[in-house]
Amino acid sequence: MDKEWFKDWFNTSYYHTLYKHRDESEAHRFIDHLCAYLKVKKGSKILDLACGKGRHALHLAKKGYQTTGVDLSEESINKAKEHAIENANFEVHDMRKTFIEKEFDYVFNLFTSFGYFEADEENLKVLKAAAANLKSEGIFVLDFLNVKKVIPNLIANEDKTIDGINFIINRTFNGKQIIKEILVNDGHQKHQFKEVVSALELVALEKMANSSGLHIINIFGNYKLQDFNSQNSDRLILLMQAEQK
Repeated sequence: MDKEWFKDWFNTSYYHTLYKHRDESEAHRFIDHLCAYLKVKKGSKILDLACGKGRHALHLAKKGYQTTGVDLSEESINKAKEHAIENANFEVHDMRKTFIEKEFDYVFNLFTSFGYFEADEENLKVLKAAAANLKSEGIFVLDFLNVKKVIPNLIANEDKTIDGINFIINRTFNGKQIIKEILVNDGHQKHQFKEVVSALELVALEKMANSSGLHIINIFGNYKLQDFNSQNSDRLILLMQAEQK
């Protein structure tokens, strides 16, 4: 398995085409609920880890927060910069590394932008870097999938055509990771990509958080911030607080 699959897939235009119909209004409502719950003050500094094209970071900036979006994909960051506004800054950065130590009031990692690495140690680096980026007692929000619901309900095969490009998608679970193999048929061109997410349950994430200087202060099960239920919830949203520094 290609351990660096994300460098190819996230940096291609096909990734943006496949996910172009993501629900922007749902994303904005989630951000609004989250900021209201956290009582985020105007001018707060927020780091959006693995920000993609910046849809969340831009919405946060419009709400009056000093927002920085970082992503490993240069393609995504270039797209984000096309729409950059005041209060929004975008940089190419590997989320496994500290961006700016003790700089941010909040760090957000949203819409399953975690668990990309085959080795648990690499995923742990993301949490440690997130904690390092936070000011004393700052808040890290990890929005992850609920694997206990996702795995039994995996859609094994999917075939869709978007903008004349055909995507054939196969999903499997290998006992540790959820793997999405994507065959792209674009005219006479064929490409193969994959997405891999570690199937991390709450107990594993809690252990990783504790090893990173973070402790879980609340858990939600959907974008309305309702209680988490391991069997029924669509999401696993963890609010973690950094240790006093």
